Amino acid sequence: MARLICIGLDLAWSSRNPSGVATLHVEIENPDAQALTGRLLDSRILQTDPEIVDYIQAQAGGDPCLVAVDAPLRVPNLSGQRRAEAELNRVFRAYAAGAHPANRRLLEKNGQVRGEALVYALSRYGFREQASIEQGSLARQITEVFPHSAMVSLFGLSRSLPYKARPRRTWLQREQAWRLYQQHLRALASADPALRGQEPLLQVEVGSLRGRQLKNYEDQVDALMCAYIALYGFRWGSQRCHSFGSLQEGHIFTPLPPSLPTPPDPYLR
Repeated sequence: MARLICIGLDLAWSSRNPSGVATLHVEIENPDAQALTGRLLDSRILQTDPEIVDYIQAQAGGDPCLVAVDAPLRVPNLSGQRRAEAELNRVFRAYAAGAHPANRRLLEKNGQVRGEALVYALSRYGFREQASIEQGSLARQITEVFPHSAMVSLFGLSRSLPYKARPRRTWLQREQAWRLYQQHLRALASADPALRGQEPLLQVEVGSLRGRQLKNYEDQVDALMCAYIALYGFRWGSQRCHSFGSLQEGHIFTPLPPSLPTPPDPYLR
């Protein structure tokens, strides 16, 4: 029996802010079997880069491990946006799920982009940055993902859920969106692939949280979403997912809405 580890990381762009992580274990009895279940075994908040690297290595051990990160992992452009954001936004802006621009003026601190430093640190443990998660590939890799486009695709939404703090967004709107987010994540228990073990995390009453407590919870739930994207990519690969941009210029890997054509080239031109 093979075991796959899927780790989701909602990486703060600066180490001054905490990051959420979540770990799924997947037992694979038959490599050709289609049914897969990922079980949430751990979720927590981490702060520093060494803490994050040590956590990933401890959770992965010597097993195949897919690390899905919500943060730019490769940013060659000084200003503007990467091709990855431009391509993804052509598809997902209509769903209010576009990505923010990533460039070195925004992200570089002391000559480094945090995601790039993470890729380099994990390379010492056999991890390689890859732009796509291949169906059934038991690899040790790190891939950039985007929860908002993924939840539109996986949950069948017409617009992304407004659960994050934004100007002119009321708490009532956020609280309602949070309830829907939790419901959709619970429903993944009967999805393909299935997600189990998430109920304790989703039982939290968001209305009782404020400030840093709420932000920490948000980061952990988004990390769970990232981990599920890794599992979904392992299950379906390019059949239902696409990588926008490129490995050299920066990429974003995400599930696609079922209504969009596959392969997606016609609407990326």
